[in-house]
Amino acid sequence: MPRKPEARSTDVQEMLDFSSLASAPSSTLVPPLVPPLLEERPKIYSVGELVRAAGRTLEARYAQISVEGEISNLSQPRSGHIYFTLKDAAAQLPAVLFRTQAARLRCDLADGMLVRARGKLSIYEGQGKFQLYVDTLEPAGLGALQLQFEALKQKLFAEGLFDSARKRPLPAWPKTVGIVTSPTGAAIRDMVRIAARRGRVCILLSPCSVQGAQAPREILNALERLWQRPEVDVIIVGRGGGSAEDLAPFNDETLARAIARSPVPIVSAVGHEVDFTIADFVADLRAPTPSAAAELVVPLFSNAQSCHEEMGIRLRQAGERIFSSARQRLDADMEHAEHALLQRIAIDRRALDVQTRRLAICHPQARIARDRQTLNTLKKQLDAKGLLLLNQRRQLLGQAAAKLDALSPLSVLSRGYALARTKAGKVIDRAEDVQVGEPISVRLHHGSLDCKVERIEASPKS
Repeated sequence: MPRKPEARSTDVQEMLDFSSLASAPSSTLVPPLVPPLLEERPKIYSVGELVRAAGRTLEARYAQISVEGEISNLSQPRSGHIYFTLKDAAAQLPAVLFRTQAARLRCDLADGMLVRARGKLSIYEGQGKFQLYVDTLEPAGLGALQLQFEALKQKLFAEGLFDSARKRPLPAWPKTVGIVTSPTGAAIRDMVRIAARRGRVCILLSPCSVQGAQAPREILNALERLWQRPEVDVIIVGRGGGSAEDLAPFNDETLARAIARSPVPIVSAVGHEVDFTIADFVADLRAPTPSAAAELVVPLFSNAQSCHEEMGIRLRQAGERIFSSARQRLDADMEHAEHALLQRIAIDRRALDVQTRRLAICHPQARIARDRQTLNTLKKQLDAKGLLLLNQRRQLLGQAAAKLDALSPLSVLSRGYALARTKAGKVIDRAEDVQVGEPISVRLHHGSLDCKVERIEASPKS
């Protein structure tokens, strides 16, 4: 079987793309990575030799550089070293700040911080990892993601979406819990395991992606699917930990407003305890982790059972105390009522004795005679006063009739005067109000006349 031709050294150089070294000063170039070809057997490098050679090339070309970018994936283990990623809109660069250099930092680092780092580029041989070894680091302002986060946070805060007054308490004993998260992540497994251990509750998973450009819309769709299920009492929205970019879908404005208008309480459980998103501020409750969200939402069944038993004991004891107190009050009331009744009987008996003695002294027939005499006297007085009042009213009525008769137009007509009116019924009080030949009506004391105006004599003007 013929042997395949071995890779030439030039092929290796093309694959690693060292073309940028062509313009580098000669003083910065390292010896060639691959020695000149021997006649037919090129040198074969081990992985370690190749990575070390690439690292020396990078260190020689980029021995001291400054780079500005936004921090993400910040991590500081117990060793004291600080690991993070510098990124911008186009690329990401792994970086490390060793313990000695980290001790000289004059600021606290955080994801989203824009920094300016100075150091060298090399390759970590253990993993073949291209990274920046940082010597000095200083802040350069907030990164783009952090600026967007702060701007949206201030906007929604001003609109009142973070107000505690609009946030609802979680149901004490939920029967169905909806979960919006990835169906393949560790978060859903942790929440289901904890919920099953703590109590008797039904879990409804509405799956969606939780990172990437399409995640906000998928999370919103997953929420809307749960809103259509009337049995859902509370919803958990979240995911496990990740970088600031991974958690960015939970900083979406449309998603935040949807969470705010949710018809059921929502618990936000995004990332780790140190991670904060817009969804955390808008939700009815923020849980530090998905596992903590399951503990907050699902009550511990054993605690609930013991609580019910304790409440039963306390209710029974309270009922016994109320019954005993009521019986004591009833006995006291009955004793008081009996004493009051006896007192009332004694008073009524004394009053009856007094009335009996009075009746014995005043005979009924004599009292009836006196009352009859008094009644006759009062009747005579009433008749006399009634007759007097009637005469007074007749006299007043006659006077009023005389005045009314004196003022009546008919009385005036009886003395020879007449009342002239036009055919329209208007009273004529001036000669100028009619015209010659106009028919008029004249009312006399007895009867009336239909006349025609023959001549008009106007009254002299004053």
